[in-house]
Amino acid sequence: MLRQVLTNRSYPPFLASSIVASFLLAGCGGGASSGGTTPVITPTPPVTETPAVEVCVNEMHTIVGASDDGTSLPQYLPANAIDGNTALSSRWSSDGLDKALTLDLGTPETVGALAIKWYEGAERVASFSIETSVDETTWSPVLTQAESKGNQSGFELVNLDSSEARYVRIVGLGNSENTNNGIVEVQVHSCADATGIYTDILPNEVGIELVDWYLSVPTDEDNSGTSDSISETELASGYSNSEFFYASHDNGIVMRSPSYGFKTSTNTNYVRVELREMLRRGDRAISTQGVNKNNWVFGSASAEGQADAGGVDGDLHVTLAVNNVTTTGENYQIGRLVIGQIHANDDEPIRLYYRKLPGNELGSVYFAHESRVEDDEGDNIETYVELIGSRSNSASNPTDGIALDEKFSYHINVNVNLLTVTISREGKADVTAHYDMSESKYDEDGQYHYFKVGVYHLNNSSAADEFAQATFYEIKNSHTGYAQSE
Repeated sequence: MLRQVLTNRSYPPFLASSIVASFLLAGCGGGASSGGTTPVITPTPPVTETPAVEVCVNEMHTIVGASDDGTSLPQYLPANAIDGNTALSSRWSSDGLDKALTLDLGTPETVGALAIKWYEGAERVASFSIETSVDETTWSPVLTQAESKGNQSGFELVNLDSSEARYVRIVGLGNSENTNNGIVEVQVHSCADATGIYTDILPNEVGIELVDWYLSVPTDEDNSGTSDSISETELASGYSNSEFFYASHDNGIVMRSPSYGFKTSTNTNYVRVELREMLRRGDRAISTQGVNKNNWVFGSASAEGQADAGGVDGDLHVTLAVNNVTTTGENYQIGRLVIGQIHANDDEPIRLYYRKLPGNELGSVYFAHESRVEDDEGDNIETYVELIGSRSNSASNPTDGIALDEKFSYHINVNVNLLTVTISREGKADVTAHYDMSESKYDEDGQYHYFKVGVYHLNNSSAADEFAQATFYEIKNSHTGYAQSE
């Protein structure tokens, strides 16, 4: 049974709080009025008007060009620092003292802060000064002999003396290890406080309780031949990775997956930067696999299975924005990634996809349900459900699609055998689909489940420098009988 419906309803609490938070971060003041009719009372004595307080509504300026004195290393040119690519290989780098990176805003703008993602920002302290100019001839110092924090792999906020400027010059003075100057990415803001809390990821500071998850990143530091897994306790202690998993400038978590890299196992074809739900919350005495306190079961499972599991049924709320997708590769792989899953022992009750084709301004959202029932050729039967737009390799621009960098939310719910998926966006009706899984055999004894959230990058044929990236602002998982989530 498959039923797809459109609904109009007020936003759920998790989305409402995200919207409120975004307004709080965007400026320093505001007001609201309540509905209804209120009697008008003339004050006695007359009220003296309070002068309006000037509020700096922050803006991130467009940078139209970047240059230096020609001493940057050939593979690390100035343009790399403004290309939106946060891979360490895409950086500006120049050796020596007083080597400057100059940014051109195109027109004079109010400049109050920079957000800089330093090369190896968590391993070394960068020394620098900053100057601004209207004409690129006369320069004014707005920050002198400053140092980076040396413990942040994401964007670091650098407040400046406010000025009107078209050009911003970052003068590199080396770092705590050598005379190299390296900047992976830089942004220019109007307000001194910018828009977010520029910090590395710390427990519960970005609306995500990281102790409920472990992370896969496409490195192999333990020489296992597969990607590294970052434990739930390590995540909760503040883990970040300057290339694949770090705090965004607007208080989210960036997950960035290249097309090529180490994979989670020899059985998978694709690279991922993805969280795996861990109900054991750091208790390594509990195995990651099996019907146990680390995983959950459907409400249609046996009473014994429900008692043994860490929870029954599942509910997942996620708010995110997809920032980048691939534009090259095999036709069926271009522009697609999985942003959320329910994984079982060997199969996937749901994979939730976002896909944007190169010729389209907007992306589509759809999901796949993999049944444990096999077809005549012995393959599991899969059903695809389109929520927004089409999953076609030649789909036209979706009429009501989702653009890159546009925030949206998804809600995945399992109630006994009913799968419900909802997409929510501010100012638009929710889009909801239901799928009956009662014939899919996930309620059999021994079947267990866990959520996965992140960037499962389903393109292994793109150009080598392409990647998929999304920023996650809220991830909330819950289950009946899971005490930590209640």
